[in-house]
This record gives sequence, C-alpha cells and structure tokens, in this order.
Amino acid sequence: MTATDAGDLTWFQHDRFGMFIHWGIYAMAARHEWVKYHEEICDADYQKYFDHFDPDLYDPGQWAREAKAAGMKYAVITSKHHDGFCLFDSKLTDYKATNTPAGRDLIREWVDAFRGEGLKIGFYHSVIDWHHPEYPLDPIHPQRNDAAFQEANTGRDIAQYRAYLHGQVRELLTNYGKIDIMWFDFTPPAKSHVDWDSAALVTMVRELQPDILINDRIDYPEAADFVTPEQYQPKGAMERNGRKVAWEGCQTLNGSWGYHRDNLNWKSPEMLVKVLVDSVAKDGNLLLNVGPNARGEFEPRAQASLAAIGEWMRLNSRAIYGAGPSDLLPPPDCRFTRRGDRLYLHVFSWPMRHIHLEGLAGKIKYAQFLHDASEVKLIEADPHQEAQNTTMGGEAGTVTLEVPIQQPDVLVPVIELFLAD
Repeated sequence: MTATDAGDLTWFQHDRFGMFIHWGIYAMAARHEWVKYHEEICDADYQKYFDHFDPDLYDPGQWAREAKAAGMKYAVITSKHHDGFCLFDSKLTDYKATNTPAGRDLIREWVDAFRGEGLKIGFYHSVIDWHHPEYPLDPIHPQRNDAAFQEANTGRDIAQYRAYLHGQVRELLTNYGKIDIMWFDFTPPAKSHVDWDSAALVTMVRELQPDILINDRIDYPEAADFVTPEQYQPKGAMERNGRKVAWEGCQTLNGSWGYHRDNLNWKSPEMLVKVLVDSVAKDGNLLLNVGPNARGEFEPRAQASLAAIGEWMRLNSRAIYGAGPSDLLPPPDCRFTRRGDRLYLHVFSWPMRHIHLEGLAGKIKYAQFLHDASEVKLIEADPHQEAQNTTMGGEAGTVTLEVPIQQPDVLVPVIELFLAD
C-alpha cells in the first residue's frame, strides 16, 4: 500500500449516516471541548478534571443501541482530542483513562459494543496536543498569551512529538481489530503536513488497515478518501480541483462538540432530518455528533433528538440508504434522492394541495407516501388546458401530485415515485 492508495467508499456512500462522539475530561468542565483554549487554562489547573474523571454510568452498549435505533450505520469516537487526554490505554503516555478514577480502557469497551451492534467504527485522533511536552507552541495553544511559559518552552522538538503521534496511531490501528475510518483533526495555519510527516503517517495507516478510509485534515489532500465540511451545508456536490469528491458533513446537535451544559442552541429534529436529506441529495454523508456528559451518558435532549430521527429513519430509510443525488431539478422547498428506479421527493415546506414535477410527465408509474405506503394521486393535465376558476392549467412535460391539506405527521414527508422503464 502507498500513501495515496484510496479506500473503498462503497459502504460509506451506501450507509450515509453516522454518529460522531466527542468525549473526554473536558466533559467535566461542561463548557465546550475547547475550554482549555478558550479560558487559557494551564496544565496544573486542568489536572483536576483528570484527577476526578469517573464515568460510573458509562454503558457503550447503550450508546450503540441508541445510535443504531437512530438509523446510524457507523460511528467515530475521539481517541484523543486537542487537550492530549487519551480514552485508550496507550503505552506511550500516562495521560490516559486507565490512570484516572475510571481505571480502564474506555475505547476497548466502546469498540466491542459498537462492533457488537453491527456498526462500522472509526477513531477521531487529534494531531494537535496541548499536553505533550514537545508539542511546539502555536497561535491556538492555551498558553499562547503566556510570555513566561513561551520563553521556557522555546526548545520543543516537533520530531519527538511526531514520533509520539505516529506511535499512538499505530497502537490504535493494531490493538483494536478492524477499523473502518481514521478521522484526523486538524492542521492549524501554523502547521503543515511536514510537521506530521503526513505521507509516512498515511502509508503506515494503509499498511496496518488496508481497507480503511481517511479524511482530509492533515494537509495531504491527495491521500484523502473524503472531505469534511463542518457546521455548514455545501451548496451542492463537493469538488476538489474540478473533480467530484466524496464528502461527509459533520454537525452538532447544539453547536458544541463536547458536553456543554448551558448551551441551549439545540437544532430541532426536523432541521437535523433536513440536513441529512440535503446531504444525501448532494451525494454526501452526515456524521452527527453527541457529546456525552462526565457520568458517561447521553443527556436527555440528545436522546430525544436521536429517537425522533430514528422514528423518521424507521419509516423513510430507503430514501437514504443506498440513495444518492438525482440530476432532476426538484420543486421549490423540496429535495430529490434516488435509488435505482425509485425517486424520492422530500417535502421540506408543505404546499397547498399540489406539487408540480417538471419534466416527469409520462415517466412515473406510481406514487405513494413512503411512511405509510398510501397512494398519492398523479394528475397529467392536457398541456393545452387553460387555467380558469377552479380548473388548473396544463403544462407540457409536467405531472402534478395531489396531496392532502394537512401535512402527514412525520418530520419530513417523503413521496416515493416509481419511475417507468
């Protein structure tokens, strides 16, 4: 395997929907996973979170069941975030879960639980490390404004840190069985692929896990299997240098990746379903994040969102799994996804009685709501018919769907169109 060999995206672009999990000792602060940066906390003051981290309610089997019930097919968890704390039993550091009151390898339990539920698994691993003594200071380091600290740490050796980074990735891809995704994060402006030796890193990853998929955040785009827009929706299918690329949008439930007790900026389940649909309609995936609390549980608001999405997926998943974009232009406030000879119309804004589908006259054999398989009436008016009073005018090439006045009681109604041969 070489650094630029690509992974097989077949399963990834079929499954479309995954769970992101940001979890670490920052959950104890409950003020965002970047709390150490935002509040410029030094190692000594951050140590209290390490000393008291005891997630006694941690049940990765429950997490896995909730992810599966939400319709997710894969999951990615933070093995190490920027603060340097490791959820796994790395032999290269003492800054790990096994040395906290938790006293065990939390990643191993997670891998076993999620794999046991049939989900594919991945690791998010930060190439940044604010705790490692040889990680050079940069503009996003928590002590960026501490002149005395900076003066005392001018001799840090990136080569030593780089060996540590590579060594930990080797541990993750050697000790936990088959891993489906390696999700690196991220290369800040002050760093580059040279600092990580990204070519050697990717070569090692592909040698250890030949089928793995790698994202695009180590300043080495030629080796990336997919790109990762964060906290926004692309206008359309994504491209690099004029070529379409696989993509996975990463989104939060409430604007924070880690547990943030007082953040009330929660997206509605309806909005989250629309984000998923919009992603698939643009040939992308959605990796939706949950930030467990320091006891080791998904908070009730996250559970409620996942359950609502799961109910929509239970009824409408065949418009998502194995589906992708259509080259047909959807009506206003709608999205199309397509799977073989079935075209799925996702209605974002409910109309009054009629939805007009241009260019599809004579091309639809049957139409039904996907959630209950109830018929949706097709109307193909004479294209020469003029609109008058209660009579709808005709238009060449257009077929009209007649829908009820009341929106069906689903977050986003989906109409399944069976296309003619």
